[in-house]
Amino acid sequence: MQCLFCKVDNDKVINSRTSVDGLSIKRRRECLGCGRRYTTYERIEESPLRVVKKDGIRESFDRRKILKGLEKACEKRPVSTDTMENIVNEIEREIYNQFDREVTTNFVGSLVMQKLKILDAVAYVRFASVYREFKDISEFIDELKPLMTGEKKKKKDGGNDSRSISLQH
Repeated sequence: MQCLFCKVDNDKVINSRTSVDGLSIKRRRECLGCGRRYTTYERIEESPLRVVKKDGIRESFDRRKILKGLEKACEKRPVSTDTMENIVNEIEREIYNQFDREVTTNFVGSLVMQKLKILDAVAYVRFASVYREFKDISEFIDELKPLMTGEKKKKKDGGNDSRSISLQH
């Protein structure tokens, strides 16, 4: 492995660990040239999974796109980076368990929405508004109605859940 700092191709592995999801190995390395340390990750090389977009175009699956969408949806929300990483890991595992070659963006998007609906209602609505491409406010309201009825039930039961939302007219 070539050192990131001095570009010498001589290092030693100090520590190796399996990641939490079990899909990669984290290795801590020390350059024998400059003595600096850095981290590398090894992942199993699998047959490339392709994502079929709404317009029929196919592209390589990229977990960073899911994370980027989650980050936008969860911006200024009480959701940690670790939580978002865990969601991406769960989604990626589910996709690889169900599909060998191709998965649709509809399936990926619906998985993200399922996770966000449980995690944070505001992030869910943000993601849904972009993912579902709402054409007008009525489509937006239709998406919010189930969330609002869930809030009303919780208030009647005396429950207090910070993940639910309310709208004032």
